Amino acid sequence: MPITTCIFDAYGTLFDVAAAARTAADEPGREAFKSHWPAIAEHWRLKQLQYTWLRAVMDRHTDFWQVTQDGLDWALEAEGLSDDADLRERLLQLYWELEAYPEVPAMLHALKDAGKNTAILSNGSPPMLDGAVTSAGIGDVLDDVLSVESVGIFKPHDSVYDLVGDRFGCARSEVLFVSSNGWDAAAAAGYGFTTAWVNRAGAPMDRLPARPGHVLKDLTGIPELAQ
Repeated sequence: MPITTCIFDAYGTLFDVAAAARTAADEPGREAFKSHWPAIAEHWRLKQLQYTWLRAVMDRHTDFWQVTQDGLDWALEAEGLSDDADLRERLLQLYWELEAYPEVPAMLHALKDAGKNTAILSNGSPPMLDGAVTSAGIGDVLDDVLSVESVGIFKPHDSVYDLVGDRFGCARSEVLFVSSNGWDAAAAAGYGFTTAWVNRAGAPMDRLPARPGHVLKDLTGIPELAQ
């Protein structure tokens, strides 16, 4: 069946998760942070994801804002910056204003011009996602923003991917699912979606039961895949 519905992970896929630390490092008075921000950004993201997986396994769900704070606290302590309350507050503020990758608006407009359904499917909590979508100015080219909060468990649980069919009434084969997380794209492929892994960093393929159907360097090729 043809692709009717294009679904995107949010953080790291549409929105640059390193932007918060990078922006803070460029602000006046934070010159000492310049040497720390790459490690902070990397550890913050890794711990944020690890805490979602661990909470899912332990059946101890909380919203994504809590694991985002927990991940940052771990990263700050690892870099010896846990006493800098002002820095912590600023980084969390910036996370609500993450930049979209440069190709995102044109890519989404192309999909809408082609008559495709477009939506986000994210671990993010609804308020966080609303903030990011508004900051990026892409709300007019999204039909919906779906959050795991409606099922109470993080990706890659099948009940999260079920949200797509429930919302759009489409078959799994009609969905192109796009994620920058290799594990997410692999799980969605195993679920039955056509999948694209946006591998910006050139990382190795995850060793999981299924593999993404397509591997891209960025999002510019998505409209062609969705034809």
